[in-house]
Formats: sequence, C-alpha cells, structure tokens
Amino acid sequence: MTSHVSTIEQAEEFIFPTYKRFPITLVRGQGCYLWDEEGKRYLDFFAGIAVCSLGHSSPILSKALYEQSQKLVHVSNLFYTQPQTDLARALIENSFADRVFFCNSGAEANEAAIKLARRYSRQRFGANRHVIITMENSFHGRTMATLSATGQEKIRAGYDPLLEGFRYVPFNDLRGLESSLDSSVCAVMVEPIQGEGGVVVPDPEYLKKLSGICREHDILLILDEIQVGMGRTGKLFAYEHFGIIPDIVTLAKALGNGMPIGAMLARNGLKDAFGAGSHATTFGGTPLVTAGALAVLRSLLDDGWIENASLVGNYFKQRLVGLQQKYSIIKDVRGLGLILGMELNAEGAPIVAACMERGFLINCVQEKVLRFVPPLIIGKEEIDSLINCLDDIFEREAK
Repeated sequence: MTSHVSTIEQAEEFIFPTYKRFPITLVRGQGCYLWDEEGKRYLDFFAGIAVCSLGHSSPILSKALYEQSQKLVHVSNLFYTQPQTDLARALIENSFADRVFFCNSGAEANEAAIKLARRYSRQRFGANRHVIITMENSFHGRTMATLSATGQEKIRAGYDPLLEGFRYVPFNDLRGLESSLDSSVCAVMVEPIQGEGGVVVPDPEYLKKLSGICREHDILLILDEIQVGMGRTGKLFAYEHFGIIPDIVTLAKALGNGMPIGAMLARNGLKDAFGAGSHATTFGGTPLVTAGALAVLRSLLDDGWIENASLVGNYFKQRLVGLQQKYSIIKDVRGLGLILGMELNAEGAPIVAACMERGFLINCVQEKVLRFVPPLIIGKEEIDSLINCLDDIFEREAK
C-alpha cells in the first residue's frame, strides 16, 4: 500500500527552496479567514502581504473574473481591449497621473519606472544623467534592476555584479540626500512607508521637502506604492497624506486582490520617452486581470473600504499602543491605516509562531518588527481578538 505523501513533502521535493515557509498548507479562504488542510481556521493579518484587501474569495472579484473569462482572457498588447482601457482611465481619474503602463508584478512596475526615468533623462539631458537615488533599508523587488535599487545588503548578497547607477542614502534624512546629489542624478525612488524595511514612517514633512528638492534640481520623484497604495493607508494613494505630486508611482499587490498585475503611473510630460517598441510585456494588463482589478478598484472607492482602513486602522493602532504601555518587550508601534508595525526588544519569530498556534496569521520583518497588513474589510471585533491573543502571549513571555 502506498503511503500518503503530504503537500509539504512534495513541495520540498519539487520546488526551489527560495521561501522559508510556515509549516501549514492552506486550502481555502473566505473574507478575513483561511483554513488549512486539517480544517483549522486562521484569522489573516497577512493578506498575502498586503494583497487581498477585499479578503479571500471576494465575490466581487470572482464575478468580474468569471464574466470576463467567458468573453476574452488574453490577446497581444498589439490590440486594444476595453477592460485595460477602462482600468487605465479609472486610475488616471483618481490620481495625479496622465499615463499608465500595465505589467505583471511590483518588481516589473519598478523596472518600468527605472527604465522610464533613465530614458527620459537621456533624451532630455544626455547619457551622463542616469543615477537613481534610493534609500537604505528599502525594498523594490527581486529582478536584477530592482534588486540593485534595493537598499538592503542581505537582499543583494550573492548577485554581483549588480546593475550600476544606484546610490543609497539614509531614509528620512534630507541632508544625506542633498549631499548625494550631483549632475549624474536623474531620479529619487522612495517608498512613502518602508514596508519590508520594518514599517518605517518618515517625519511628516520629509516627503514634501524631498519633493521640493527634486523640483529644484529637475529630478524625477518616483514613489514605490506597491505595498502601501490602493487604500491601505486610509487614502487611495499614500502620497495623498503628504501633500505632494510625484512624477511616477508604481502599484501592484492590492491592485488585483491576488491577480498578477502591476502598474506604473506617470505624468504626461514623460510619455514621449516610452514610444512604440521602447518597453513591452506579453501578459501585462490582460483583459482578464484588468477586468478583475477594475472591479477591485471600484469596490475600494465605492464601498467604503478605504475609509474603513482609516477608521479601523486608527483603532488597531490605539489597541497596539495599549499593549506597548503594558509590556516592556514592545519598543515601538508605528504605521498608517492598516499597515502597522510593532517593534520588539526581542526576536519576533516566536511571537509569530505562538499566534499561528492560536489561529492568527501575522509575520515579522527585520527580525524584530511584527507587521500587520490585514484585509481592508476587517472589523474591530477581529482586531480585538488578535489583541487578546497578543496580550496573552506577551503576558506569558513576561513571566
């Protein structure tokens, strides 16, 4: 008789071990909950890393995907399609932008931004103006260009030689930025909130002053909103909190609520740098994924989920601060809307494991920062249940 081989055992045999996976196999999701193959239910504060803003198995997304799948799934981008055009128009009507480029992921959106910035600057200023300043502790993707842009040595390690033309400066440090400026710089690329860097929120005036510096020196400002865009901060785009108008914004993650889609938004003055044949992708903005993304965007705008992210996010943060005041293991609580971080004075992995054992999915970044990025549809009752769980865990740790 053949013995049963688990999904985990098969995955370990067949798939490259590039992920440090949790020891559970998830088989079903509904709203803010997930179930494993043993039938255990988990309350999800992970949301696929800030992806499933409308929750799992969203009927809104499912309906849009089903209806579009009965019409047209894929054609080449050498043809026009209505869903892609409709999504582009909706993004432009609700943002600073005039033009959109669709792709498959956040890394590809950032690749497009890097290429657009360099091509535009070459056309306008010549070949010597190509350097892009990024921030220490930043994360922009895993392709060679976005890896090179990422300001974390542990992410870049082992891939030398990296792509040239990136310069790293401390986040939230205008003096460090200004000291790195010279005639070779064409753009500054920055996350409004550093997600993988530990949910680091800059000083209130940092991005406004950074924008002013870029305008003064005729340098493009690229905002990587892949993790914080699409309502997560309590506004559709994070830049809206800071009173600035960027030149380029990149999106992915929550744009498709799990469907593979990315987008680069840009102002009209840059459009001539991306003419026919200058950049392309086979699967970027297919009719299927753009129909799904449009349904997601409309729900975010019309059904109150962005406002919910603000209201419930403020409540969540207050509850986390309450724990901070109670337990010395908690060093800091920070974030905006429903991207929140709790920095500990100890390793976070045991807390993540203890939460999972109790039926709550969270994760840890930078070894000591618990990150909370639940679906935007989450309510106070679910927040309270996690707080009670954390309270119990920290109380046990304190003994």
